[in-house]
Amino acid sequence: MYVLTIDQRGSSTDVDRVPGLLAALARLVPGATFERSVGDELQGVLQSPAEAVDTALHVLRDGHWYVGIGVGAVDQPLPASPREGSGPAFVAARLAVERAKAAGHVPLAVEAGTAGTPRRGAASRPAGSRDGAAGTPAAPPGEREAANAEAVLRLIGRLVQDRTAAQWKVVDALRDVRDGRAGTHGSQKAAAAALGITEQSVSRALLRSRWQEEWAARPAAEMLLALADGQTAGADGHAARTPSEGDR
Repeated sequence: MYVLTIDQRGSSTDVDRVPGLLAALARLVPGATFERSVGDELQGVLQSPAEAVDTALHVLRDGHWYVGIGVGAVDQPLPASPREGSGPAFVAARLAVERAKAAGHVPLAVEAGTAGTPRRGAASRPAGSRDGAAGTPAAPPGEREAANAEAVLRLIGRLVQDRTAAQWKVVDALRDVRDGRAGTHGSQKAAAAALGITEQSVSRALLRSRWQEEWAARPAAEMLLALADGQTAGADGHAARTPSEGDR
């Protein structure tokens, strides 16, 4: 599973943005439950990597939040309130959001949680480094996959954060038309009609917003999160899960 812990940036000098984000997430992932956990922080549990990617990128877009994604098992039965949840994924999400606070321009981190495995942080191990090379101890299950998922999500997150308000209008309109799928000539025409602008203007805005690049990279992030989940599940004695068509 995927636990997201989200903490407001600069909350001591800002308004309370938690209620607004909770309302937005209820629309974005209707089947999930997010709630305020403590202070200006909220938390939720998601079933699919696609939901985790969609949620994380939505939260990053306005620059007001730190995002931590914990991947792995949660104690069952899962309570109705995320605040009452426990398990390795919850511990990993806490570590991730704390590490996101030092992440720079894209404040997001991903941690894999495995029962009984000491956590060292994905950032402490370069993505792609070999287990056991030159005396390096083997990475805990799922850590390398989580580190690579984090790298891809930060790259996509930079695209998301750099969009202008005008570009977001077009992107949001196209998502409404196509239900989150990459745009085609026909859907761009419908988005242009909805916004009262020309189809050429829509096309230019999408090009500058790197919309196609974002949606081409999302499946890679989803796959890596699912692989991390599968590795941690295997280490905990559960069946590994790989992405299905329904996750995309």
